[in-house]
Amino acid sequence: MLKVGLTGGIGAGKSEVSKLLVEQGAVLIDADRIAREVVAPGTPGLAAVVEAFGEDVLAEDGGLDRPKLGSIVFADPDRLAVLNSIVHPLVGARSRELESAAAPDAVVVHDVPLLAENSLAPLYDLVIVVDASPETQLDRLVRLRGMTEQDARARMAAQAAREKRLEIADVVIDNDVPLDELRQRVADVWADLERRTRGSQASQE
Repeated sequence: MLKVGLTGGIGAGKSEVSKLLVEQGAVLIDADRIAREVVAPGTPGLAAVVEAFGEDVLAEDGGLDRPKLGSIVFADPDRLAVLNSIVHPLVGARSRELESAAAPDAVVVHDVPLLAENSLAPLYDLVIVVDASPETQLDRLVRLRGMTEQDARARMAAQAAREKRLEIADVVIDNDVPLDELRQRVADVWADLERRTRGSQASQE
């Protein structure tokens, strides 16, 4: 098994790259999706978030009001740290469960937005960083996600600096390119991942 950490700044196109890797045959463990599952209605995770932040962060249906919570934590590093201390251990435990269920020869890609921020690179055999210029990130967040420029800049500022992400990268996928070109870049990276997987298997035999 090859354990790959995949990360990138908000708006860099990490989700697109993870989708393309799945098309190639990767087993994807999506930390964002798991983070939503562990605070779903009725979970201990949601109860802990409400205890920390108050019932104001609940939507009318009893689920988490993500925009409301986001407006609280992204403007306040201390509050963000509190949220992370609740959610990250739950996400880590669930990720390990899913990884242990994958085939021995699988390429398991952990899509982890805050991989650099939380110094998680040592957990993986290889770290892939999806990179785009800040101008491209800002444009995508405003144009494609409907954020205000102020909100987009705040989200970007709450993450690790681009340089910090690139420092931990074993592979960088430049995503300042059209989708067809990105698709080819991901295919090239996948071929390399498969070679590495075969090499690690051979060394264990």
